[in-house]
Amino acid sequence: MIERLISLSLRNRGVVLLLAAGLLVWGIFSIRASKIDAIPDLSENQVIVFTEWAGRGPQIIEDQVTYPLVTNLQGLAQVRAVRAASMFGMSFVYVIFNDNTDIYWARERVLERLNYAQRLLPTGLTPTLGPDGTGVGHVLWYTLNAPKLDLGEQRALQDWYVKFGLQTVPGVSEVASFGGFQPEYQVTVDPTKLTYYNVSLPQVLAAVRSNNNEAGGRKFEQGGTGYIIKTSGYIQDVATLENVPVLTRPGGVPLRLRDLGTVQMTGESRLGIFDHNGQGEAVGGIVVMRYGENADEVITRVKAKMTEVAKGLPAGVSFDIVYDRSGLIEESVANIKHTLLEEMAVVSLVVLVFLFHWRSALSILLQIPITIAASFILLNAFGISSNIMSLTGIALAIGVIVDNGIVMAENAYRNLALHQAAEEAAAGAPPGSSPGFSPKQAVPLSTPEPVHHD
Repeated sequence: MIERLISLSLRNRGVVLLLAAGLLVWGIFSIRASKIDAIPDLSENQVIVFTEWAGRGPQIIEDQVTYPLVTNLQGLAQVRAVRAASMFGMSFVYVIFNDNTDIYWARERVLERLNYAQRLLPTGLTPTLGPDGTGVGHVLWYTLNAPKLDLGEQRALQDWYVKFGLQTVPGVSEVASFGGFQPEYQVTVDPTKLTYYNVSLPQVLAAVRSNNNEAGGRKFEQGGTGYIIKTSGYIQDVATLENVPVLTRPGGVPLRLRDLGTVQMTGESRLGIFDHNGQGEAVGGIVVMRYGENADEVITRVKAKMTEVAKGLPAGVSFDIVYDRSGLIEESVANIKHTLLEEMAVVSLVVLVFLFHWRSALSILLQIPITIAASFILLNAFGISSNIMSLTGIALAIGVIVDNGIVMAENAYRNLALHQAAEEAAAGAPPGSSPGFSPKQAVPLSTPEPVHHD
């Protein structure tokens, strides 16, 4: 079979060269389209379900939130495992699918099951899906350099301006904010006053909710003009919240919220802080890349968008990039390219020294770019990015790539020498007298082993 294939290739050298050229061109386009990253993505194919229930302990979260979700998500198709973690005020459920499962198909199946499982949860809880990214999707971290703004103002700037701007970048799944204080209205009730006025805590909560919404009215026309009647009760400052009536005391005197406690604008309770290089707290965000995207291109687009967003920042505020994977990507790819060029030069030198025939060496060296280009065709076909592991494997395989060419060239030289010697012996001419082939050019690199027949 191999002899027929070699014979067919020799008789149709033009077709072989055309196929090799086509494979090289295809490989060059595959190299340009290859997804570049520094590290391979070995994370599991998972969907994260996040549920927040503020103020509840881990045991209550486990019993009333995590357990119902886990038991209902276990029966999904192509699910390999379901893991969960319960902590103060939060529940995380990790649904691990098979490796060959499409991640967006998996997210749809989880959403379908959550529509049923939500009725088993306490009233008011809504489970949400995590971002469609992977464990290595954190491609860029940044902080806001704003010395004239406090931590609350920086966090508001990050949540209501910077985050929304960067989330529009193609390939970005989420921009997660960290650090600072999230401003909120905080009502601290006095238990003694609640007892004195005979008011329960649910009554206070109901009063705050009912006075922080908008009620629709009706439309009527008068004198050819239409009027829309509605009530607007959204709380916009501390004074409005303090004057919220909880109930009416005898004599028609309202009992306001300020009579039961204190109202203030403060930051949300934090479980930790973010410190930047020991210089104090900082506010910033984490750019999470969407599943299956090109990390190098996503980082480039995010940096370009940050330049646009920076034009709308207050005076004296700028971005400070803390972690940028593009540097690692560029260094790793440049290192691999340098290694590939070095190995190609060394292999070329070795082939020329041992064969001492440039045409034979050229036929061997042409295999290197063609084989490397074909490798990228397979990398793209299997969805493998160009990272340190895959490119290093190609670099290590260069020596193996040229082995077959060297063996075939040496074997051709040896067979030509034996064939010429047999022809000269049959013609009775002294060895080496044939003008068409010189023994110096046909000296075999290894002598054939004698064959013994039993």
